[in-house]
Amino acid sequence: MTAAGAHHSAADEPFVPTIVTIETPSLGDRSYLAHDGEVAVVVDPQRDIDRVLAVAEAEGVRITHVLETHIHNDYVTGGHALAQATGAHYVVAEHDEVSFARLAAADRTTMRTGRLVVTALATPGHTPHHLAYALGAGPPVAVFTGGSMLFGAVGRTDLLGPELTDELTRAQYRSVRRLAAELPPDVAVYPTHGFGSFCSATPTTGTTSTIGQESLCNVATTTENEDVFVERLVGGLGVYPRYYAHMAPANRSGPVAPRFELPQVVERDELLHRIAGGEWVVDLRERRAFARTHVAGTISVELGELFATFLGWTMTWGTSLTLVGDTPAVVARAQRELVRIGIDEVAGHATGQPEDLARDQLASYGVATFADLARAAGRRDVAILDVRRPEEWREQHIVGALYIPFYELEERVDELPDAEIWVHCAGGFRASISASILDRAGRRTVLVDDDFGKVAEAGLPTTSD
Repeated sequence: MTAAGAHHSAADEPFVPTIVTIETPSLGDRSYLAHDGEVAVVVDPQRDIDRVLAVAEAEGVRITHVLETHIHNDYVTGGHALAQATGAHYVVAEHDEVSFARLAAADRTTMRTGRLVVTALATPGHTPHHLAYALGAGPPVAVFTGGSMLFGAVGRTDLLGPELTDELTRAQYRSVRRLAAELPPDVAVYPTHGFGSFCSATPTTGTTSTIGQESLCNVATTTENEDVFVERLVGGLGVYPRYYAHMAPANRSGPVAPRFELPQVVERDELLHRIAGGEWVVDLRERRAFARTHVAGTISVELGELFATFLGWTMTWGTSLTLVGDTPAVVARAQRELVRIGIDEVAGHATGQPEDLARDQLASYGVATFADLARAAGRRDVAILDVRRPEEWREQHIVGALYIPFYELEERVDELPDAEIWVHCAGGFRASISASILDRAGRRTVLVDDDFGKVAEAGLPTTSD
């Protein structure tokens, strides 16, 4: 968490609010708390609101307003729960259809609390009723841009379906250019997305920016022709996580605060019963350790920054989930990541090493590099499986490789030949999930845990579509 701004006591000095950034690297998002030393507003809080409450307590301020820039598609909001916990006003765009009471905001709606003055600015594009919030009693000093103006980029415009994509892309173009035209160049820009989030239409650059900087480098401000912008943006949009489909409906219903009690402990026989029944029993350990030894039938999803995104993307929504970790603390970390994408109900957990959980039901598979793959590729019993996203495959892939994206593999294992499957992605994480799915299905597999950039060095020929 980082803070910007300082308190000024001299009567003739302009007031500068303090802005604290609350980062969620695992989802590529940021939330913000802005305050005047006594009262605060919070923008786009994540589901685990205890982090926001801890910041407010540390800063010694009272939260009076919780502001949503839009109905989020990549995570379940903590906004409704935070407003309930603090008695704050919950501010949502007036035309967004929600099932809870809110303080409706529209273009130019102004809110005052303490010395803070917040003005809503209509910035449709990422969603139809998207708002940005300018902060400042006189000329604004900051703008919270949500999924509109990102650092050098814009939020994607296809999350509500292809029938709205063109309209929203044109709106996004105009919204970002509006911010650049109407706000002073020294206004600090605070986006919600753009730090690895799949809600960004294109890669972002940097970790801080201003309106002046974005006027010079943002894809919307530097593309003079709207039609060209639309063509380039829409043409470059790739796939996004399947669980996104469930986020907006959850957010429209007013999600409650999550519970963090550990789920029931699952003993050996029940663990094996769940595996045999096709449930997802997820091992949270490092992927190479999993490959060396694991309980047969478990799925490898390493607990790291990519954990929730790729588990939620791969697992069929609503599948019963059991977590296996070294310690209860590891399981608790995983739970926190999962509630952010609306997976509140974990069916159980087990802790310990595989040998302790089911010594008589252990399995393993090999781990290799692209150089190893180059040496094995000539064997008749070896098949190469690429599980990256479609846009990655089209850009470049190994000649002769089979292709099934990681999030479709569980349903398509039967399409693969009776061979030893060497599975790879761009860096190993998605391939590790895929290798464990193959292993669970009884297929011979080798995890290629390596950087795809080393393919050429290994001498493997590539092509593109």
